[in-house]
Amino acid sequence: MSSSKVDELSRLLVRLQLVPQHQVDICLGQVSRKNCQPEDVLRWFEHKGLLTSYQVGRIEKGEIDGLVLGPYKLMYRNASGSFARVYRACDLRTGRMVGLKVLRQRWSEDRKAVAEFHREAELGKALKHENIVPIYEVGQSNGQHFFSMEFVEGGNLRDFINIRKKLSPQEATKCILDMTSGLDYAFSNGSTHRDLKMTNILMSSQGVAKLVDFGLAGVAEDDRYEGESAQRALEYATLEKNTGAPRNDARSDMYFLGAIYYELLTGIPPLPRTKDRFERSQFSRYQQVRPVRTLEPGLPRSVANIVDKMMQLNPALRYQTPGDALRDLRAAQFEPSPGSERGADDSPADSTRAVNAGDTGPMHTIMCIEPRHKQQDFLREYFSKHGFRVLVLSDVQRGLARLKVTPPDCMVIMGDSLGEGAVKGFHDAQSILEESHASVVLVLGEKQSDLKQRLSETRSARVLVQPVTLRDLRKTVKGLLGAATNGDGTDPSGSALT
Repeated sequence: MSSSKVDELSRLLVRLQLVPQHQVDICLGQVSRKNCQPEDVLRWFEHKGLLTSYQVGRIEKGEIDGLVLGPYKLMYRNASGSFARVYRACDLRTGRMVGLKVLRQRWSEDRKAVAEFHREAELGKALKHENIVPIYEVGQSNGQHFFSMEFVEGGNLRDFINIRKKLSPQEATKCILDMTSGLDYAFSNGSTHRDLKMTNILMSSQGVAKLVDFGLAGVAEDDRYEGESAQRALEYATLEKNTGAPRNDARSDMYFLGAIYYELLTGIPPLPRTKDRFERSQFSRYQQVRPVRTLEPGLPRSVANIVDKMMQLNPALRYQTPGDALRDLRAAQFEPSPGSERGADDSPADSTRAVNAGDTGPMHTIMCIEPRHKQQDFLREYFSKHGFRVLVLSDVQRGLARLKVTPPDCMVIMGDSLGEGAVKGFHDAQSILEESHASVVLVLGEKQSDLKQRLSETRSARVLVQPVTLRDLRKTVKGLLGAATNGDGTDPSGSALT
């Protein structure tokens, strides 16, 4: 392919504001122009972290329309439904990462679908609460409708529970308390949710549950049509039709909040998941829910009672509003499981183990500093799969600023792509973390191996040199976490750290 194709690609990247002109100049100065192909340019930008694998894939397929919507450039696709898709995007004006919800093209000519989408956005803009994902801006570009919202560095509750399997009563109650607080605020402002489910709850890297997608709140019966809203409202409609409850009843939200609580505590959804519309419309599913204590007999009585009350089929027997449930949830946070009360000779450590009986262990937070997006995904997927809460940042300084406010359990700096900045960041992180139990790992590239001689390791700081597998990195992190817990140089099993 001729150099004219490379020049054409370069102009396209600059015009779309995907890559600044000075980076294009650097790229063209480093690759060989004689045999250079457009794919060589794309790979160079991807390796440098200037383009994501998603962007490169779209460009290679010629699908450039929609890569930039208004002031937002799409970085990755996070979720996809039949109505809309959600992307991680970057605000070109500020550099801030946002979530961008985009109405799918097949609905863009549907007047009711577009109205519903914009209604969801405008409603969300009016709700400002720490347990509700805020919506920033609503717009359209080249016939595509979108709105921006907070990008929650974490994942949805279903992904979270797929990793953890189930939560301790205290953790589950904290999550439900967060959600109930958000629902109570929305209810006080005249809104119900009407689409509560695990995928509509996001868990931040700080462990805060946030509600997203109030799209069906307050939609009148005659405003619904045989499209996405009818699909999403099916469970609510089935429950309300068979229990005599009106639409937009806060007690319907309470039932499905109880269903989420149930699954967090047991790891099993009370209503078996199915995509079949007929099955989802059968009221017998609701009549066959097993009491939560038949699955988890060791639950604190107060927790089991809250779940049972939320999931009463008779709406008159449920909590009547989210606010009615808050007091019971706050009290349940501090009730130990049966048999876990401390005796006179119990040590604090023994008490902690008793309270967490049946749990999969504490979830540690790891913060990875890595500018290359493909490597970010590898780190996020691997450590999430192994039970970590993962925060990924591309800039060392942002990571250091985060350390001063909410330090993770361990910070990992990937030096291969950060150069000398990684070494300085390692030193700065050690200084910041001196007074905490957190730790830091620096992973140097092969060409940086000589830098290790200039770096000192401590009980809470380690330096690794490539080649390093993700398993090696995880073992090092776990060793440091064990040392922080024990206060010496051994991991919890007593083996010396290497």
